[in-house]
Amino acid sequence: MSFLDHLEELRWHLLRALGAIIVLAIAAFIFHDIIFDKIILAPKTPDFFTNRMLCAFSEIVNAPTLCINSNPFKIINIQMAGQFTTHIMVSIIAGVILAFPYIFFEFWSFVKPALYSKEKGYAGGAVFYSSLLFLLGVLFGFYVITPLSVHFLGSYTVSSQVENQIDLTSYISTVAKVVLASGIVFELPVLVFFLTKIGLITPSFLRQYRKHSIVVILLLSAIITPPDIFSQVLVCFPLLFLYEIGIIISKRVLAKEKARLEED
Repeated sequence: MSFLDHLEELRWHLLRALGAIIVLAIAAFIFHDIIFDKIILAPKTPDFFTNRMLCAFSEIVNAPTLCINSNPFKIINIQMAGQFTTHIMVSIIAGVILAFPYIFFEFWSFVKPALYSKEKGYAGGAVFYSSLLFLLGVLFGFYVITPLSVHFLGSYTVSSQVENQIDLTSYISTVAKVVLASGIVFELPVLVFFLTKIGLITPSFLRQYRKHSIVVILLLSAIITPPDIFSQVLVCFPLLFLYEIGIIISKRVLAKEKARLEED
């Protein structure tokens, strides 16, 4: 294919991806009650899954402080068109998220013919695992970190004379940042894979700096969670698990490279 033919092919892939985003964004706009009430605003309510589980656990261990978001705060809007613009913005973001598998399919359909069979295997595996880890990170951020963050930040006061009135845009921004940060952090094993492939890190390097990594993970969990010990410890465990998985991945990558060189 000529350069112009490639551009024409790319244009149709982009148009189909854009069409999927528009259709799903319109669907999200129509079913706004599900998007807002059942998903975005749910972590601040007592009926949210995590809040119910923690409240039940608090009764078992007799620790009332674990029962979070039992008194949900109200969210306000301070701009005339604030709710409408937020509705549109969230619908577009929801359209992109829901259409992501199809967007990737279109991108993969365009790139795939140019790859060798071995490259297709590496690329396909990397995309699958990175997507899976990102999804797991998003779910962890939404069901674990978000309700803890909402409870702490929504109820924190510097004085009894100051009342919290949480703006809708501020709330959505906080939830989005927490969930996105969690999804990115869960990409650690994929990062380790590529860094090992290009020779920047080795299993021995990761083992040698395990203690240092614990300090970094503690600092990272302190940044993406409310400043309380329970939340930080809760986030640390999966991050430490991912680090150990990274060591195993790095070891396997080096073993495969060594076997390939011996065959050559």
